[in-house]
Amino acid sequence: MSTTEINSGDRVSNNPAARTVASTQSEMTELVLPNDTNTLGNLLGGRLMHFIDMTGAMAAYRHSRTYIVTAAMDHIDFIRPVHLGNLITLKSSVNRAFTTSMEVGVKVWAEDTQTGKVEHVASAFLIFVAIDREGRRVRVPEVIPETAAEKRHYADALLRRRHREAEAARRKQEKAAHAGSASQEPYLR
Repeated sequence: MSTTEINSGDRVSNNPAARTVASTQSEMTELVLPNDTNTLGNLLGGRLMHFIDMTGAMAAYRHSRTYIVTAAMDHIDFIRPVHLGNLITLKSSVNRAFTTSMEVGVKVWAEDTQTGKVEHVASAFLIFVAIDREGRRVRVPEVIPETAAEKRHYADALLRRRHREAEAARRKQEKAAHAGSASQEPYLR
């Protein structure tokens, strides 16, 4: 396999075959048990984040067909609580692929096992980076959006990426401005 170099010196393989969004779709269902809940009997946010990360990783693996690591959870909305005894179903797919990274969207639904009522309870966007066994970045295939919703998610992913890049540049600039300061910074800002 031929490789090219990118800025960080990581290896990137050339042009893997493009894949459809549908080929990346993944789904996971879990039963909310007592060890998953807080004192109110609601699913712990951190536990839900773990489920979201796992389901997102499944889509990223299906797309990249290589090792992946979670680089960021770009956004998460906890819409309503999930209760002890509910079934939660998580669905994920790659929204957009960049050079070595992918944005994955995850939606979560809770089902009341007694009534059968299903509600959308959370949504998240995660960024995964494809790597080889040595931890070097590798190129990911392009993603092909086919439906109107997939095309909207594809376009929105680029806007979120630009926002992340602008925010990273702002933080870098702020850090540089404060680097020479002898005063102690508060822990949280």
